[in-house]
Amino acid sequence: MLLPLPAFAQNKPDVEKQFQRWIASDLSPQAKKAGISEATLKAAFEGITLNWDLPDLVPPGTTPPKEQDQTQAEFSSPGAYFSEKRLQMLATTGKGLATTYASTLKQIEAAYGVPGEIVVAIWGRESGFGKAKLPYSAIQVLATKAFMSTRKDMFRDELIDALTMVERGDVSPSIMKGSWAGALGQPQFMPSSYLKYAVDFDKDGHPDIWNSVPDALASIAHYLQEKGWQRGRDWGFEVNIPVYVTCAQEGPDLAKPISSWAGSGITRVSSKAFPNSDLKANGMMLVPAGRNGPEFLVTPNFYVLKEYNNSDLYALFIGNLADRIAHGAGPFEQPWRDVGKMLRSDVLAMQKALVAKGYDVGNVDGLPGYKTRRSLGDWQTKNGMAPTCYPDASLKGKIR
Repeated sequence: MLLPLPAFAQNKPDVEKQFQRWIASDLSPQAKKAGISEATLKAAFEGITLNWDLPDLVPPGTTPPKEQDQTQAEFSSPGAYFSEKRLQMLATTGKGLATTYASTLKQIEAAYGVPGEIVVAIWGRESGFGKAKLPYSAIQVLATKAFMSTRKDMFRDELIDALTMVERGDVSPSIMKGSWAGALGQPQFMPSSYLKYAVDFDKDGHPDIWNSVPDALASIAHYLQEKGWQRGRDWGFEVNIPVYVTCAQEGPDLAKPISSWAGSGITRVSSKAFPNSDLKANGMMLVPAGRNGPEFLVTPNFYVLKEYNNSDLYALFIGNLADRIAHGAGPFEQPWRDVGKMLRSDVLAMQKALVAKGYDVGNVDGLPGYKTRRSLGDWQTKNGMAPTCYPDASLKGKIR
């Protein structure tokens, strides 16, 4: 991800000197207060310079770039997220690895309550089952972003946590490799997550999320457990929602027992029954493309998956991949239909109009989240339209 830097007032050698002064006079005292020794600081910053190729940099003497003008920015159909070729490839490899590490995964599920296929799916999505190249020095990335990025405070805290990992002897600076965003190892944990959730499952004395598969897998499961994973429950189910059941019932705040949803006429695809263990427990409607794509009842575990990456589509990807690994499932049965070429500015206008009418659309940002979708569905019903619960070009200008 090589992005052009904005023009800046000072040349690179001058900024590099400021960076070294910042390490010595600003960062180092704060690190020492956090218990980082001089020896660790010296080892961590030996030969470290700024990485000018990272995105979102704000060199001294410049101003942060303005947020992208969304007038011409399209949002794509949710279906674009679900590459069938990629899902099949991950599922094939995931099945093999689930067999290879079956004993370890069984122990992990016993310890943390998270099914092995969920852990393996996240492992595959995050780092290609540990095969993805992590070319960046995490210390360099975090230091660069702590010194000159749009989120300096957050990256400074993550840098202190990374130095704490070195201080504890968990990992050497040379081994601490990560992504361009500073995420580490096979689970792609930020340093703060490593300190909270990384597990020494192979009992060799330290959690190694770079080279130990048991540690990486157990750390993912521990993360999900701590975020509230409910043992014995699925992530969710693809369903058919009859036309007489409104799609404007979406969201975690409108949860009710799955038996109640079933009683209203909602059924699982392929005539499968809901598990008995789920019928009395709460579920939530999810229609990420409104009536233009697959429909779901999800469990609270779906929202735990979103703790890993705050996206409905990410959580659906993990759930579908896990089902493929464990049960040989395929794509969702209902297709993702074309939702047209809407601009974010069009959706933003709809959101503002709905807010003016008293609707809660969540974030007014030009993206159709669940509160926007259900508010749109409510508005459609009140205005004599069949609710689709998704913005489309035919609605432009109608919501005033």
